[in-house]
Amino acid sequence: MYMVRRLLFALLLCLPVAAFAQYTEGAPEAGDSTLVLSLEDALKIALSENVSVKVANLEVTRSEYAQKGSYASIFPQVNGSGSFQHTIRKQVMYMGGGSSSGSGSGGGGGMASMLAGAFDPINYYIGEFMKRHPDIAPYVPPATDPSEDTGGNGGIEVGRTNTFTAGINASMPIVNVQLWESLGLTADQVELAVEQARASRLGMVTSVKQAYFAVLMAKASHDVYNAVYENAKENYKLTEMRYNAQKASELDFTRAKSSLAAAIPNLYNAENSIELALWQLKAVMGLDLDRPIDIQGSLEDYADQMFRDIQEGADASLDGNSQLRQLAKQAELLSRQIRMQQYAYIPTLSLAFAYNYNAMAEDFDFKNYQWTPYSYLGIQLSIPIFSGFQRYHNIKQTRVQAQELAYQRTEAERQTRIAIRQSLSTMDTAMKTYEAAKDALESAEKAFDIALKSYQVGKSTLTDLNNTELVLTQTRLQVSQAVYSFILAKAGLEQTLGYDYTEEKQ
Repeated sequence: MYMVRRLLFALLLCLPVAAFAQYTEGAPEAGDSTLVLSLEDALKIALSENVSVKVANLEVTRSEYAQKGSYASIFPQVNGSGSFQHTIRKQVMYMGGGSSSGSGSGGGGGMASMLAGAFDPINYYIGEFMKRHPDIAPYVPPATDPSEDTGGNGGIEVGRTNTFTAGINASMPIVNVQLWESLGLTADQVELAVEQARASRLGMVTSVKQAYFAVLMAKASHDVYNAVYENAKENYKLTEMRYNAQKASELDFTRAKSSLAAAIPNLYNAENSIELALWQLKAVMGLDLDRPIDIQGSLEDYADQMFRDIQEGADASLDGNSQLRQLAKQAELLSRQIRMQQYAYIPTLSLAFAYNYNAMAEDFDFKNYQWTPYSYLGIQLSIPIFSGFQRYHNIKQTRVQAQELAYQRTEAERQTRIAIRQSLSTMDTAMKTYEAAKDALESAEKAFDIALKSYQVGKSTLTDLNNTELVLTQTRLQVSQAVYSFILAKAGLEQTLGYDYTEEKQ
């Protein structure tokens, strides 16, 4: 049973080695399908593949189309029209005098009675003309009760049963100040969409940096825990040799075995953290999660950035902050909207044109219809007088919105300055932590070397060696964590100040 337990423990030792070998063998080499990325490569891919950036760019395109569409209102609007009308009951026209009773009675009193004699010659010539040309005589409806149709006053029905109309109508504004101001409003909306797309791009760049740095931190942690595992394995071998030679106690041998077994889960967790961080990076970049990738560099490559002057960020300009720029654009939109609402009190002048054809008939014999043209050209003046105080209240409402936006901008500026100070404070703390951890790391490495050599010659115990190794592990992680905290805070500061990656490249 003792030999079986030793074989199982040896197999357990080989598992982390195999896993780590698989991870290192998967490192990119020439001809490998793994995509090796630098930070700049990751940003370039994300700018072209990230979904939020694509949506923001499409929103800018949509706003540009909306702006172009708004200019159509200053051009002539041409429309074709057509209509059909079936008359159920025709209108009645009265000519001459009717009843000779008191003035104003029926249809024959008043002015009609006074002018009755003036229409007699016309009626005479019309009657003579129709007698000589019976073939073109107008349609006469069947006789009906005169009292039902015309009130018994001799009225004549006019028009025909079916009326057809077809034509073209056109209109164009000549003077419309409110319309002209609305064109500027759409232009401001395009600028706001562009700034919103820029904010989306800034957020995406920060997310990619955070995911990229998370992979570097996971790799740094993996290196630390792998070193712990390798040391534990060497200590176990050394303790086993000394135990077999009866130079080490069973307690030391058991502790060495426990330390080695305890190092294995940490190594597995570190490897899993790398995989999770890579998946997050691929998701932010917009790549397929099954696509194998790896990144270049290490956290130590960014350590030099920690010693640059960071105090200038405290007094940095907020002109590049995307949130404040969006609020400024919204303030301009509201100001223009107020002017546009005020211009609603100004009269408008427009030009109108129409060209129509009319046809009237009693049947549906279209080929024999006689089409008559009708056209006009005119100018229409519209003067706003009273609208139930709607325009007045609209202006008041927009002014309240502008006041609310001013308060929001003040609060946003205050929060932005707080975020800048927090980032600078985090960067300063990380820099101090890094310097202290570097000094502690040198001492911890020296102490571990001394303890290891002392343990090898039998002058110290395994407990002393494990204690020094624990301090060494903690200081290594502190160094990596300090660099990681610094570059994360720096990425957040760049987003707050509005440092655009694409503008920097240009």
